[in-house]
Amino acid sequence: MSEIVNVALPKGRLGEQVYGLFEKAGLECPDILSDTRKLFFENKEKGVRFFWVKPSDVAVYVGRGAADLGIAGSDVLLEHQPDVYELLDLGLGVCRMMVAAPKDFRDNDDMTLRVATKFPNIANRYYAGKSRDIDIIELHGSIELAPLLGLSDVIVDIVETGSTLKANGLVPMAEVVKISARLIANKANFKFKTEEIERVTSALSDVL
Repeated sequence: MSEIVNVALPKGRLGEQVYGLFEKAGLECPDILSDTRKLFFENKEKGVRFFWVKPSDVAVYVGRGAADLGIAGSDVLLEHQPDVYELLDLGLGVCRMMVAAPKDFRDNDDMTLRVATKFPNIANRYYAGKSRDIDIIELHGSIELAPLLGLSDVIVDIVETGSTLKANGLVPMAEVVKISARLIANKANFKFKTEEIERVTSALSDVL
């Protein structure tokens, strides 16, 4: 009998969209839609077990082998670079990571650029590629405030509609990278469950 594939789903709207893909692919687990505090759900007949985790933790569960597969934003993968296989771009949760600044901002190459961001590694790599000297200010919320209060010159953050930037008098200056949800796999588990993981990947690929 083939083994069950453990799948870490990100809690929230993205996770619900992703589960919809699994359902379309014939890998449903109806219990998951019930009003319950349970965190994991299994359909032995379909060979899948789902569990809900915080989006930023998906790559940890997969990277450490607690989950065979998971769905993580490419922002998390680029920032933390977990040692996992990236199997599919699911085309969900699509947005852009942008550099944004106040409308009247003009960059002066003679000065160190102060960059506020939740993504220091991505920002560092982006500006290293431009040979730009920067000072990273790592923040974890309300990034848009930083340039308004003189804490930073620019921000590097995820932009979906741009309405939050506009409401705070900021404008996008440059695109750093496009972001979307990716199906990832644990490398060791992939060796032991190759057939099962490829079956799930192929079923998802067929409905994309």
